[in-house]
Amino acid sequence: MKGEHPYVKWAIKSIEHWVRDHSMVDPLKDGAPKELLERKSGAFVSLHKLDGSLRGCIGTYLPVRANLAEEIRDNAIAAATEDPRFAPVAEEELDEIEVSVDILSEPEKVSDIDQLDPRKYGVIVVSGFKRGLLLPDLAGVDTVEQQLAIAKRKAGIFHDEKVSIYRFTVERYH
Repeated sequence: MKGEHPYVKWAIKSIEHWVRDHSMVDPLKDGAPKELLERKSGAFVSLHKLDGSLRGCIGTYLPVRANLAEEIRDNAIAAATEDPRFAPVAEEELDEIEVSVDILSEPEKVSDIDQLDPRKYGVIVVSGFKRGLLLPDLAGVDTVEQQLAIAKRKAGIFHDEKVSIYRFTVERYH
C-alpha cells in the first residue's frame, strides 16, 4: 500500500493488520500519530488502484469514535472490507493500492447553491431519512449541478425532490 503522510500511514497500518491478521491495531500501543488521539472529527478513507480507479471508500461525516485515530482505523478497515461496491481487499492486492484520508469539517447548512463550489466544498443532501454525501475536488465533478446530482443519486433521492444541502471542507492527505 502506498501513502506518505502519517495519517495515511496509520490507515495503511490499520488495513494491512486487519487483512493479514484479522485484528485491529490499538491507537495507544501501535503508534497512531499523537494529534489523532487528541482530536475528534468525521473522516473518509479512500482506496484507489494504481491506475486511479476507486477500490473502496467509507467514512463518517461526524465523529462516532473516541478519537480521530479510531475513526480513521475503523473507516480504513471498512473501506477495504465492507464497501458494498467491491469485494474485500485480498492480501495479494495490498501493494497495488493507494490510500488517502479526508478529515471533514463540521457540515454547515447552505441556503443557496451559490454557496457551493465542487473544488472547495463537499456536499451532503438530505431528504427525510435519505442522505447522500460527495467529497470535494473529485475528478470529473466540475459543476455544482453534477455534484448535487451524484449525491442525490447515491442517496436514492429523485432529481426534482426537495433537499436540505450542507457543505463541508476537507483536509486531504495522500
